[in-house]
Amino acid sequence: MAYENILVEKKGAVGLITLNRPDALNALNKALMDELTAALDAWEVDDDIHCIVLSGSAKAFAAGADIKEMQPKSYMDVYKEDFITANWERVTRCRKPVIAAVAGYALGGGCELAMMCDFIIAAETAKFGQPEIKLGVMPGAGGTQRLTRFVGKSKAMEMSLTGRMMDADEAERAGLVSRVVPADQLLDEALKTAATVAAMSLPIAMMTKESVNRAYETTLSEGVRFERRLFHSMFATDDQTEGMAAFVEKRQPQFRNR
Repeated sequence: MAYENILVEKKGAVGLITLNRPDALNALNKALMDELTAALDAWEVDDDIHCIVLSGSAKAFAAGADIKEMQPKSYMDVYKEDFITANWERVTRCRKPVIAAVAGYALGGGCELAMMCDFIIAAETAKFGQPEIKLGVMPGAGGTQRLTRFVGKSKAMEMSLTGRMMDADEAERAGLVSRVVPADQLLDEALKTAATVAAMSLPIAMMTKESVNRAYETTLSEGVRFERRLFHSMFATDDQTEGMAAFVEKRQPQFRNR
């Protein structure tokens, strides 16, 4: 498939997707989200890809949804087309790990898209925010829910009600991003981290991701039970056998992803 709004590139076992609407600060429109969905669909079934990095430009990861595209819509338009639900949430259903590499603005839908990824590595230039209230609406792609889970009610409420932006250092302190790196090293660091993840056993990484995500969806006791069952099931894999044998034998494991 030929893409017009994203760039895709394979780097070993890592798939790199770059949002590419520079004239609109990577504003998220239907065409871009359809292409992102298609790219993720393709890499989910590509056995050569074990981890995915989602990035933008130095100026903006994504400055939000495309307001010019949204502005004419009526209630019945957004309801009947199932706006956002229809094509924005594919990244949340990816079984393979997805890392967001964020520089510049990640606002509104851009912040929400970054939060849909498994974790965020931010450049020191990154700015996060949910400014939708300034447009007479509220976040609609998970902002009020994911941001609250990541940074707590007080900070999420303030940001959602005022539209205030959070810089990279504050985002790291609040737990929104995993770490902050120099802007000129962002992509290299994200790809290096993704390569580390990709070198692990893919099915074990997928199960680990599923277990961590379950922590947000259930009670502690049920979450621990879920984790324990997955942990037990790993003893039926070739990669558990290889990984523990390699440790005992003091060598690097050769995972076969099975």
